[in-house]
This record gives sequence, structure tokens and C-alpha cells, in this order.
Amino acid sequence: MRSGRMWELYRMGGFASAMASVFRADQAEQMALIRSVLRDQRTQHTLFTPLSRLKTAVFDLETTGFQPSAGDEIISMGAVLMEGARLEKDGVFYTLVKPSAPIPPDIVQLTGITNDMADRGLVLIEALKRFLKHVNQRVLIAHSANHDKAFLNAALWKTSRVRLSHRLIDTMLVAKWLRPDLKTHGLDEVLDAFAIPKGRRHHALEDANMTARLWGELLGHMEERGVQTLGDLYTRLGSVL
Repeated sequence: MRSGRMWELYRMGGFASAMASVFRADQAEQMALIRSVLRDQRTQHTLFTPLSRLKTAVFDLETTGFQPSAGDEIISMGAVLMEGARLEKDGVFYTLVKPSAPIPPDIVQLTGITNDMADRGLVLIEALKRFLKHVNQRVLIAHSANHDKAFLNAALWKTSRVRLSHRLIDTMLVAKWLRPDLKTHGLDEVLDAFAIPKGRRHHALEDANMTARLWGELLGHMEERGVQTLGDLYTRLGSVL
């Protein structure tokens, strides 16, 4: 479809109407939902919410590699919901995601996700829709968050031509501030440093659960150093890293 026609449809009927003329109606509806969830995420009042009451979604992704720009893809998504240090009941999300190409053997070995398993997963746009519906407008938390953010942004752009707009906390950066003595700040090393038991690694939901327990532990250490709100945390991380 020519771009002029697309723009005219957008003007007359909005995004969903325009997309429905190009994609299947169900896919256009999913794209519109994704866009609506991402709209207006960065409200200012969140910056002044005490971390002890902050509603968050701790998440992790497993992927076929490390470079979304080179075609690597998401193959699983896991998330748990928290308020402060408390895990919320019924706040668990997990799904496999069907990639467009075979999973490399080393990733199969690392994650335990076989190609047969992934083939039964959700298509990418459906997985994103369910993930965003689950996390809603919460602040997102991940360890080494740049990796996960890059893959989410690539997936959102590929499916819906949008970027992630949620506020984000990287527990690796918080750990670097609180424990500069550690030689490395990967999840394994930081879990050990804060005496948090390790379960199954490189499983999106298990890693999200361990990162959630880490976040709960970090909250007490941050409070001891005078960091009370999300705004305080962003200011402190910006001044020391």
C-alpha cells in the first residue's frame, strides 16, 4: 500500500483501522493494543513513589544470541510482579516464543529450550501483547537490563513500530553501586554476594524470580544509604556510575 493511502486511512479511522487495511484484522488489533499499553508510561509521580511501595515487574528473556540487530530473537519471556520487596500472588508470567529460525545448538544446551518446544510457543506479537498486559504500567526491573531492553525494542519495532516506554531499573547497576568491591557483577556473582540461593539459571522465569529476590534484598541496603524513592535511585546511580 502506498504511504499516502496509509496516512489517509490513519487520519480517518485511527491506527487500528489503518493497520487492518495492511495486516489481518486480529494482528492489527494486537498492534493497537501494544501501542495503547505503551502510551504514557513515564508519569512523573512514579519518581516520588517510595521504593518500599513501588509496583514493579521483574523480568527476564532468553534469546537465540546477543545481537538483535543481527537477527537474534526472543525464545522465552518470564516476569513476576512485586510491590516493594513483596512478591504479588498470581503475579507470574511465562511463555515460550516461536522464533523464525532454528535455535543454535549452544543456546539449546544453555537454556534447555529445544526447537520442538519453541515451535509450540506463541508467535512474537501475541507473546508481546500478553507480556505487556501482564506488566501493565509498572516499572520494569532486569539484571543487565540493556540486553533485555534491546531485544524488547527490536521485537516491538518489528511487530508494532513502537519502542519500550516503561521506566527501567537495572539491578546490575544497583549492585555496582552498592558492591564496587566485586570483580564482576553478573547475576551469579551478585546472587552469591548477597547470599541469595541460586536455582535453575538461563530459564526466563527462574532468572526473573532470582532477580526479584535480589531486588528485595537491595531495597534494604538502599534505604540504609538514604535512597527512598525511584527519583533518589536514578539520581544516585547517575552520580556514581
